[in-house]
Parts: sequence; structure tokens; C-alpha cells
Amino acid sequence: MRMYDIIMKKRCGQALNEAEIRFFVEGFTNGEIPDYQASALLMAIYFQKMDETETALLTHYMAHSGDMADLSSIPGVKVDKHSTGGVGDKTSLIIGPIVAACGVPVAKMSGRGLGHTGGTIDKLESIPGLATAIEPERFCQIVRDTGLAIIGQTGNIAPADKKLYALRDVTATVDNLSLIASSIMSKKLAAGSDAILLDVKTGSGAFMKTLEESIALALAMVSIGEKTGRKTAALITDMDTPLGRAIGNSLEVIEAVEILRGAGPDDLRQVCLELASNMLFLAGQGHMEKCRVLAADALSSGRAFEKLKDMVRAQGGDAGVLEDTARFKQAAVRHSVAARKNGYITHMDTEKIGAVSVALGAGRVKKEDEIDYSAGLVLTYKTGDYIEAGASLSVFHTNRAGSLTEAEDMFLKALTIEDTAPGEAPFIYARVTAEGVSRY
Repeated sequence: MRMYDIIMKKRCGQALNEAEIRFFVEGFTNGEIPDYQASALLMAIYFQKMDETETALLTHYMAHSGDMADLSSIPGVKVDKHSTGGVGDKTSLIIGPIVAACGVPVAKMSGRGLGHTGGTIDKLESIPGLATAIEPERFCQIVRDTGLAIIGQTGNIAPADKKLYALRDVTATVDNLSLIASSIMSKKLAAGSDAILLDVKTGSGAFMKTLEESIALALAMVSIGEKTGRKTAALITDMDTPLGRAIGNSLEVIEAVEILRGAGPDDLRQVCLELASNMLFLAGQGHMEKCRVLAADALSSGRAFEKLKDMVRAQGGDAGVLEDTARFKQAAVRHSVAARKNGYITHMDTEKIGAVSVALGAGRVKKEDEIDYSAGLVLTYKTGDYIEAGASLSVFHTNRAGSLTEAEDMFLKALTIEDTAPGEAPFIYARVTAEGVSRY
């Protein structure tokens, strides 16, 4: 078999078979296929697309290109959740404890933030002492003991994806449905859970900017999950405005604690309860209405908050900061951004607001960058709210006093303020399963 023939076949719009896809993934991962030939195939895929079978096969061999997590020592149906990324997205810190409090084990591997999107691991590491680099045996033991563990990616998970993504990033082939779906799902399959819930963000702060694009990606990923033996569903959730009000690592942990203690913003609570309910449904805990009741009770009773504290202790963290969030390290500067005029906020460019948090020190431009766990911003008003000139739109938290002028200018340019109130947008747009798309 020759790589030349595989490139030619896809360039001409033909479907690749299993042997050809396996040859490509294994050869590229092992260094036997050079970058220039892999780049040529990626570009052919970009223009000629892949069908569902090709995409599922690509995902399968990418997932099996390295270590496959073994969660068999954990009893019960293990359900994972993956978000396609956004701003203020601290849902894993809330739904993991809710689901675990209902008796469903959550053994989750999460990532770090890059660019305008935040990462669950960075948020957790703002808790003093908490370890996210945990060996597989200890990881499984924590889940058996507490029902919940969230750690960074361990071992050699999906190395084909790492190599392919780096190549896609520099060859303008990132934005292809099959390549996006296989990248996400290969890591989820390798992570070992029995069922997968996907939180596909849509809007200005998401990778997929339109609802149609988001539904198409969700359908592709659900199809992959089902074809590879995982019960899979997806929710399409709003990212045209930041989720919740806090953006930044320790600030988001504090907001997650507020939700778990019965307070916090309504949009974040509603999205988390629906995500948790769907995870319980995938785990076989009953019909959707029953699962919604179970999730709501786990939250309102305080059992979910206790689960988060259990996990933090088990991973070596100081759970006392969750009881008294004032103990989190505080940024040296707090700066209030005042509105320049009266009116309704009709739009928030969420990607730009995420970039503001990066400018304040809360995120990374490159993977190697250091982040400031205390930095970020807390929104006072969001889309649909009426504001008056001089009112505080947001409070910045930073140790970079020199960045305030630039960050404030970026933030104000990210808001559209008009005289007429905007229409109300839903927090959740649709649910996607193997049976199709259900609109909310």
C-alpha cells in the first residue's frame, strides 16, 4: 500500500476503506509517513469530505494509536462529558458532583485552556494543593471511593490526534467537520467511559458560530460514538454570551461553589441541571423527567457540594477554600469598568471577552504560558440587561495593572448597546441523539 495512492483516491472524491485509514494513522503516528504527505491527505479530506463510516474509522484508529484507559475496575456505567469550549464554562465542576451524588461514577479527563477558552484543569489547580496529574490506578481508586475524579490527560492518549492537530493548525485544515469530530471523539473514546454526553457550544464565543454548524458537528460526533459502541448524546448550548458571570480560574471555581450551595446565576444553573440530567439518562437512571428530578434534588440537598469537597480532598486539595471562598488567592487590583451610555446590551462578542480575561492574566496564548489563577473578570450585566451611563459593567481582577487600559478598551468594544431590548435567546437550543434532533 502506498500513501500516494491514498492521497490520489481521496483527492478524486472516493471513500477510503478501513485498511487505508489504518495504514495512514499508524504510519503517520510512527513517523513512517512524512508531514508533506499527511498534509496533502488532510487538504484532500478538507475539500472532498469524509462520510460517516470513514469518519468513524478515522476516530477509531486515532483513539487506538496510544493508551486506552481501563475503567473496568470502577463498578457501574461511567459517563463522560465533553464541552467544545467557551468562556465562563465551569460546568464540569458542577455537573460532575451532581451526577456522582446520584450514584453514577464520573471518571473524567479534562484539558487546559488555550486562547479565549478556559480549561477545567486550570480551574481545579487554583484550589491549593489539588493534584490533577494522578496515576491511572490511583485515579480509579478515587472514583471507587468518592464517585468522582477529574484529572489531566494521562499517559499516551491519542497521540495520532496530537500530531494531526499540530499539522492541521499550520496547514489551514482545522475547519473540517470530520477532522474536528474525530479529534474530539478519539480522545473521548480513549478515556474509557461507557457513555458520552457532548456539550456543543454555539455563538460568538464558540468554535462553531452558527446553530446549523453546531448541530452538524453534534450529529457527526453522536454518529461516531454510536458506531463505536458508546451510548452518545449532545446538547447544543448557548455561547453567544459568557456562561454565568465569572471568567477566570479561581473566580469560576467560586461561582461553581455558589451554584452548588444554592445561589449563583440562573443560566449556569439551568444548563448544568440539563447536562447532569442527560448524563444520568445515558447511565440508565430512568426517563428524562425522573433524571431531572434526581439532578435537582442532588443540587438542592447539598449532596453535590459534599461530593465536590470529597473529590478535592481525595486529590490532595484544601477543601476549606470551598467552605470559605474568601481564602482563595486574591488579585492585587480590582478595577470597575463603567458604562459610557444608557441602553440595552443587545450583543456580547464572547470571544473578545474571553480575550480580555487572557489580557488580565487568566489565560494562555501559547501552551507554555503561565497563568494567574486569581485573574479574570466578573460581569455585572449581560445581554438583555438595561444599563445606565456610569454603572459598573464588570469588575476586572488582575495583577497586571499595566494591562487595564487595553483590557477595558477591548471589553467595551465587545459590547453592543442600543435603545431597543433584544429578543430573548434560549440557554439550550437542541438535543441530538442517534434518533435525530429535538429542538428546545
